[in-house]
Amino acid sequence: MGGAVLILGVAALALYAGLWDAIEWRLDSAVSSLRCAVRGCDTLPTPNVVIEEITAPTPQPTRTPAATLAPTPTPVPLPAEVMLPSPGWEKQDWNNCGPATLSLALQYFGWDGNQFDISNVIKPYRGDRNVNIDELVYYVRTRAGWLDGIYRVAGEVETLQRFLAAGYPVIVEKGVVIESDGPDAGWAGHYLLLTGYDDEQQAFLSQDTFLGADRWVSYVELEEEWAAFNYVYLLIFPVNDREEVEALLGTALDEEANRQQALERSQQALEINPEDAFEWFNLGSNLLYYERYAEAASAYENALALGLPWRFLRYQFGPYITYFNLGRFQDLLDLTNATLDLTTNAEESLLWRGWARVMLNDTSGAVEDFRAALEVNPGYQDALYALEYLGVSP
Repeated sequence: MGGAVLILGVAALALYAGLWDAIEWRLDSAVSSLRCAVRGCDTLPTPNVVIEEITAPTPQPTRTPAATLAPTPTPVPLPAEVMLPSPGWEKQDWNNCGPATLSLALQYFGWDGNQFDISNVIKPYRGDRNVNIDELVYYVRTRAGWLDGIYRVAGEVETLQRFLAAGYPVIVEKGVVIESDGPDAGWAGHYLLLTGYDDEQQAFLSQDTFLGADRWVSYVELEEEWAAFNYVYLLIFPVNDREEVEALLGTALDEEANRQQALERSQQALEINPEDAFEWFNLGSNLLYYERYAEAASAYENALALGLPWRFLRYQFGPYITYFNLGRFQDLLDLTNATLDLTTNAEESLLWRGWARVMLNDTSGAVEDFRAALEVNPGYQDALYALEYLGVSP
């Protein structure tokens, strides 16, 4: 109680002194730390189901991918070193690595703006913890008309090198462990812009909006941290370059073929290490793409049983979708509560808790959640649809 009173007092003083922007993140993180002290937050809670001995999955056929829209690129020897011009670096604001990293990528192609031009559109509430990669693509396509964006999963070191060698910087989403004595310490998701590589150093040149410009990250380190997000990558390019980019994507251009590659990759990784929580989560997400909900749930529950960082479901929501489609609404409610107990303003978790409440006949609680999601993100179309479905106003 005393800690809460102290936080409220500091907040009031900050507002009075006009220092709110400077300390808001510290207060928010302090609240999370207090919640952690009460509830614990090293990992997400393990599922309330009996988990059989965790072994590598048995590969099963999926539906046949559609015909690819572009041939696999003819292997061309890549240069041993590529260094693209570094865009002007900007330090990310609180929870703003997505808009800040996208800003750097857009500036590379001559865009005149900054991270706040982007966050004002896709993340207007400063305390919003997450910007999804498809939201970054949305901004490019609606606010930078001469540019376009495509993201895919199952990227590899050679994939990134191929685009860099062709003159296209690449955004990746990965995990990072924040080394700090403060309340922001621990694992978190993070976007990174790659602008070069050097085979002699076995490293990529990165533009990191949290740590600084022109930082080297080894191929091995990047792959290890990239695994938490299914090796997802985002390409920004002039619309007139679409044909070239599609040729560089090769079979990954077709989303069905790309997801098949991702599924096989996660299965192979688990044959090597069946205790890799991130790869179990990737397997769940790749199975979810094919609507294999029961298998996806099993994979996600293996990941939870092995231990996922407590912030993990701020960024990825496959278990919510899976439980909803299986009719496991109480499990959905429990899992969203686990995230919201520590991150009260995660709009995706609020959305899915709302749907769990709808299905459990708690309509008033659902409306409260959907409206809370809109407070975090006023343009959140899924929450607007949910309220329309219930026949109530935002």
